[in-house]
Amino acid sequence: MTRPTVLSLIAAAVLTSAPASAETLQTSAGPVEVDQVVSGLNEPWGFGFLPGGGLLITERGGRLLHVADGTSTPVRGVPEVETGGQGGLLDVMIPRDFAGSREVFLSFSIPQGRGAGTGLAVGRLSTDGTALEGTRILFQSEPGSRGGRHFGSRIVEGVDGKIYLTIGDRGDDDSAQDLGNENGTVVRLNRDGTVPADNPFVGQAGAQSEIWSYGHRNAQGAALDLDGNLWVVEHGARGGDEVNRVEPGANYGWPVIAYGRQYSGLRIGEGTEKPGMEQPAHYWDPSMAPSGMMIYSGALWPEWRGDMFIGSLKFGYLSRLDGSSFTEEEIEGDATARTRDVREGPNGAIWFLSVGNGALYRMTPEARG
Repeated sequence: MTRPTVLSLIAAAVLTSAPASAETLQTSAGPVEVDQVVSGLNEPWGFGFLPGGGLLITERGGRLLHVADGTSTPVRGVPEVETGGQGGLLDVMIPRDFAGSREVFLSFSIPQGRGAGTGLAVGRLSTDGTALEGTRILFQSEPGSRGGRHFGSRIVEGVDGKIYLTIGDRGDDDSAQDLGNENGTVVRLNRDGTVPADNPFVGQAGAQSEIWSYGHRNAQGAALDLDGNLWVVEHGARGGDEVNRVEPGANYGWPVIAYGRQYSGLRIGEGTEKPGMEQPAHYWDPSMAPSGMMIYSGALWPEWRGDMFIGSLKFGYLSRLDGSSFTEEEIEGDATARTRDVREGPNGAIWFLSVGNGALYRMTPEARG
């Protein structure tokens, strides 16, 4: 297996110089420089920043990489993953208290007999960054799904300290309306994997108590806005990719309502609206295949404060959605091929993973001479 190349990284996660692969793109906020930071990645899926510098990057095949001081090191102690179809090692989340806890949260497709589910694990990163210690499974979705798609798997730490995990419908559309399993949901957990007492379906007969919201198709992006509200972006079928603000107990309609059609061209469900089911804040038709989501602080680009940044796997661009009007700007270049994840860095730079290039990039305002 090839070893990723780290082009330039220092403790503050700032490039010391622009490498030869730097690219200038034009945006509504002026020209930006996009620099390649890590190359040679194999199906990268998620990444997160470590306090004081360094990164963790997941590869779908099962590798967790620790990138620091110009080197990339595979991390031992990752749980066993099922890599069939869209499965594998998926998201990584580094909590706010990492400096003290050293905990790292991972989502992945967990083997379940002849099938697989969406799992959540936690371990402590060793001081040398080479191993997850004491790794344990905190949660896994109800067994029974055998399809190799729609695992969801974005992890967010809420302002309440709870862990929010997205789970796709696993290719079984109708299961997203069945509270007896977690397919097509956002689940909410305590840090130790137990169920918060104030979850909306606690005590409801036949419902899984971990569920926070349901009726989602396959949310592969999730983020907090600047007020701490949770948002997700999810894949539709042929049309109907959605951005949704997540509320406890809410039903987002899949597959009863949807803005799009089945891949066969047939109509989905009952139309686009139904009482008791939420409307998206924004949708795409045709689908752009969204993955990864970040809501920007405005640190380097004040005019983008509160805007959403979402990767497009289908068309290969970075989508900027205005936080109030949801008008879209497509930021596109060679670097944005099949953008899988996007995050804001410690100094306000915008970082993103390209599956198409097997690389991690950093976007900053163009340097003025």
